[in-house]
Amino acid sequence: MTNTELILNMLAEASTKDISQAVNPKTFSESKTVAKQGGNVAKVALKELEAKTGKKVVSALNAKKVLGISGSTKNSDNSRKLM
Repeated sequence: MTNTELILNMLAEASTKDISQAVNPKTFSESKTVAKQGGNVAKVALKELEAKTGKKVVSALNAKKVLGISGSTKNSDNSRKLM
């Protein structure tokens, strides 16, 4: 993730928390609505930024690529289920 992607993710989380505190949802359905509203705040910011810069914000960059870790290697210890 790029810095901008991380910031937009933080914006979505902070917006959701703030909306939740203002609305004080009581049910799962109400909480789900609040979460969508918080995510929409970041979505609007994302679209606005992309419109202003003419570039996509979301990238294929991830920690595995940066660190040179192959995602296709499977370790037998990782595939075991803990009981």
